[in-house]
Amino acid sequence: MRAKNNTLVFLSGCALVLLAACKGPATGGSDGKDTAAAVAVTDTLNPKNFEAVINGKNTKLYTLTNKSGASVSITNYGGRVVSLMVPDKAGKLVDVVLGYDSVQTYQKKGEPYFGAIIGRYGNRIAKGKFTVGGKAYQADVNDGVNTLHGGRKGFFGQVFDAEQSGQTLNLTYTSPDGEGGYPGKLTVKVTYTLTDDNALKIEYTANTDKETIVNLTNHAYFNLNGAGDSTILNNTLMIAADGITPVDTTLIPTGKIQPVKGTPFDFTTAKAIGKDIGTTDEQLKNGKGYDHNFVLNKNDGSKPIAIASSPVTGITMEVYTVEPGLQFYSGNFLTGATHDGKGGKAYVLRSAFCLETQHFPDSPNQPAFPSTVLKPGQTYHTSSTYKFLNK
Repeated sequence: MRAKNNTLVFLSGCALVLLAACKGPATGGSDGKDTAAAVAVTDTLNPKNFEAVINGKNTKLYTLTNKSGASVSITNYGGRVVSLMVPDKAGKLVDVVLGYDSVQTYQKKGEPYFGAIIGRYGNRIAKGKFTVGGKAYQADVNDGVNTLHGGRKGFFGQVFDAEQSGQTLNLTYTSPDGEGGYPGKLTVKVTYTLTDDNALKIEYTANTDKETIVNLTNHAYFNLNGAGDSTILNNTLMIAADGITPVDTTLIPTGKIQPVKGTPFDFTTAKAIGKDIGTTDEQLKNGKGYDHNFVLNKNDGSKPIAIASSPVTGITMEVYTVEPGLQFYSGNFLTGATHDGKGGKAYVLRSAFCLETQHFPDSPNQPAFPSTVLKPGQTYHTSSTYKFLNK
């Protein structure tokens, strides 16, 4: 989900990044057939490019590698997933997330939250205004008239303390009372774990000393054809959701639940992302494509709530969560204006998608939505898993 206003294997200290060079169609079809053969391109992800001092704290690149050689590289600047290497149908490692080659590039104005931990509040809050504990608050406004992803001082721009143990990385950050306009000192821990069955598990924990609101997620941009490929419209997607929360022209929910049946938002059966994206539809017009919260069907986290797959690489991604919502964003604000992506790639329109597990947008102002209030003495805890298969 992007703001409307613009918005590994380590070998001798380097990461091997495989990028699919296939060129997909300008608009997606529904037949799911291969549009091109995936071509592996080798590039260097240099850990030294992630060593800096930001906000008075040191940044670094950390890599978790499992027994089969799959790996994920994460910087403690914003807790960002920089690279995620998983095997394709031929057993070759493919990087499936968009990102940059240096920490400095992540700091540029208008950077679209690539791979970042999002907080304090993922998604939008109308006009940045909310009331909690009987008191009104004003969060930073950074998306037209609204607050998006925590505002200007969101977690995407903070440096986390990091501790790696084998295939696990623990990131911690203390957000002071009033940061970004949010009440309470919020202590946050995010744990990334790469399992031996090629799953990336992300666990979120938070505590507060004052009643506040919390909605944490990760903003990874996926392309299962390979990061840097020109399209995701031929990737297929299933979302176990019978409804969405429709939005106004500023992408704030109206408060209603809209059934997906008979609309372009029906992903209850897998279909190509591009199949209906060009359909004349008010909600697609408001979002400039898919940029909507899907109301997930009841689940206990044991079954995938979303499944995406590439006909080019054979890579399938299953998403597991106990969160009530999933923001599906189809990369509508990627422009390809620069070639500053990993390996000099230009990230063009709809060359990636996001599946952000979450509570609903603007929940603090929507009494009918699941609550995002956290009180002193309570512990916020949730987790999401992205599991990769190759068929």
